[in-house]
Amino acid sequence: MDVFENMNHYYKNYDEDGRLLPKHGQVEFLTTMRYIQKYLLPGKRVLEIGAGTGIYSHAIGRLGFEVDAVELIQHNIDIFKSKISEDESITIHQGNATDLSFIDSNRYDISLLLGPMYHLFTTEDKIQALSEALRVTKTGGILFVSYCISDASIICYGFKGGNVSNLIERGLLDPETFKTHSNPSDIFDLARKEDIDELMENFNATRLHYVATDLATNYMRESVNTMDDEIFSIYLKYHFSICERPDMVGATHHSLDIFKKNEG
Repeated sequence: MDVFENMNHYYKNYDEDGRLLPKHGQVEFLTTMRYIQKYLLPGKRVLEIGAGTGIYSHAIGRLGFEVDAVELIQHNIDIFKSKISEDESITIHQGNATDLSFIDSNRYDISLLLGPMYHLFTTEDKIQALSEALRVTKTGGILFVSYCISDASIICYGFKGGNVSNLIERGLLDPETFKTHSNPSDIFDLARKEDIDELMENFNATRLHYVATDLATNYMRESVNTMDDEIFSIYLKYHFSICERPDMVGATHHSLDIFKKNEG
């Protein structure tokens, strides 16, 4: 299978729409929305690139903002469209994050790239996706970019899941540096913050936040899922207090890089 076929097969057989519904998934969603809402001022127009089934697009649309969305996988688009309500000013187009040529430059105040970087395996494709997202964002606009972080997967899937030897044998994990290597057949590309920093050196942009959107949560899913509302509220408060701490962010499963497009 090629990259598109792999992704299409994966999302047809995975409940992406339900991923953020359990309490452990809500932590990632609520953290991401908390930061998006910092910059959602009246009149701002939003683009979501790689919108999936539309969880974030719908949430923003229901707050009263205009949202345009782009998604590659038709299965996801069908689910997205089925959930558009009458009170939303929202559109969805099929397209690839690396080619947004159908969108004018400098159009959006806020652009979201919350999924595509998970599935791009070459530096060239990653730079192209970031370039396109910045191009369609206004000068001074804000771009949100999500990544899958490698060390959490090494710990949970590799060591806790008993797969570390297999990863090394397949050449997916360096046994000395513990850097990961991903193939398109693996669906997800994994990164370290140092990789993200290196990518961002290619762009005239200023980082505003680097956020660990789930951090400790996925290490203790069962505990988080069984918390009552009072304890979950305290847990969220704790999570929000540590999710930008430099000594903590490397342990997260998912990160959110937030930056402003500079002039020039």
